[in-house]
Amino acid sequence: MIKLLDGRGESCESIIKALNRPSQLEYVEERNSVNQILRDIKLKGDRALFDYTSKFEGVNYEKIEDMMVSDEEIDRAYNSIPSTLLNAMKKSAENIAKYHQKQLQNSWISFEEDGVMLGQRITPIARVGVYVPGGRASYPSSVLMNVIPAKIAGVEEIIMVTPPTGDGYINPTILAAAYLAGVDKIYKIGGAQAIGALAYGTETIGKVDKIVGPGNIYVTLAKKEVFGFVDIDMIAGPSEILIIADDSADPTCVAAVLLSHAQHHPMARSIRLTDSQALASSVKREIENQTMDMTTRETIKASLSEYGCLIVVDDLDIATQVANDIAPEHLEIMTRYPERELKLIKNAGSIFLGPYSPEPLGDYMAGPNHVLPTSGTAKFYSPLGVDAFIKRSSIIQYTENALSKAYRDIACFARAEGFEAHARAAEVRFE
Repeated sequence: MIKLLDGRGESCESIIKALNRPSQLEYVEERNSVNQILRDIKLKGDRALFDYTSKFEGVNYEKIEDMMVSDEEIDRAYNSIPSTLLNAMKKSAENIAKYHQKQLQNSWISFEEDGVMLGQRITPIARVGVYVPGGRASYPSSVLMNVIPAKIAGVEEIIMVTPPTGDGYINPTILAAAYLAGVDKIYKIGGAQAIGALAYGTETIGKVDKIVGPGNIYVTLAKKEVFGFVDIDMIAGPSEILIIADDSADPTCVAAVLLSHAQHHPMARSIRLTDSQALASSVKREIENQTMDMTTRETIKASLSEYGCLIVVDDLDIATQVANDIAPEHLEIMTRYPERELKLIKNAGSIFLGPYSPEPLGDYMAGPNHVLPTSGTAKFYSPLGVDAFIKRSSIIQYTENALSKAYRDIACFARAEGFEAHARAAEVRFE
């Protein structure tokens, strides 16, 4: 079911080439559909939203109010949640808030020579749209992870969109999480049409400044297309995990984590690197045994057969080199001394150290954000956080004396670039 690759004696490049690495953007037909939907939303507004919700979700809205989640719906949903789950969600929200509070930046002012003042002003983004998957997928944890950092950053208004089921139903756990996190408005719409409504605005839904949150390929492509009209968090691809393990790792635990990730989606990637052939063989057996009683075994089998791989390498240094090239969304280091391998890691979304830090800990409870860069983008992207919801403005103030010492250099520089008016704008004050 899962491939076993002997990478001993092979270069990092050859190991990478042997892996099947799906792209999140090679969907020409879907992109054409998304562009048509976005054009319709831009031109027709609410009417197009109603039409596409009827077409794709099977829900017919007769009036604007039907599209909005009422306070009564939120109250009913919140009160329907089992206390054990509600308490877990509250603990998760507290940990997320505590972690992200540490990311807050401050505005600052610096006074230099000759009365020069330089500074930086931090201001929050005004309006943010949060996309939350619906239907079979119900992820209240993603609501918390997307909304809480925005609230901490000081975002004035947070609009949530999520697709309804065929009877106009929204999963109560989603609504309860939205209430806990502090969402301001919720609309029962989904797909590319929801992204278009947030990006362009309609008669009912005001245009936002940034869109965050995961979705299917249509949502992902729509976010890519509207980037520039609004900011987005990232272009998310198939979810992925990579485990670096040595012979001290428990094969039962390694297999369990790989299976937990493979059940996300048939295109999810689960990779394990080790310098122990014995561990590789044991993990392969464990995967086969543990899959037998999984309700999601068909998804797991599809994922592992196409995108799963157990790789044996010469040593852990090679394992970290391969990991840096893959730049995984999630990286677990299950070795005797994980801090050693950690020092060698440069590219990863979220890093888990030791046998008691499984990846689901990051999904639900630890506090760091689980909205992470995928498809190798951890080489240049970071996890979602407070920084994603702020803007930095630079502040400059010169005195006459300070500018008198700089204007000739400014004019020289400007004329070198062909900007005579720039030069004169600096010189005119001293003529």
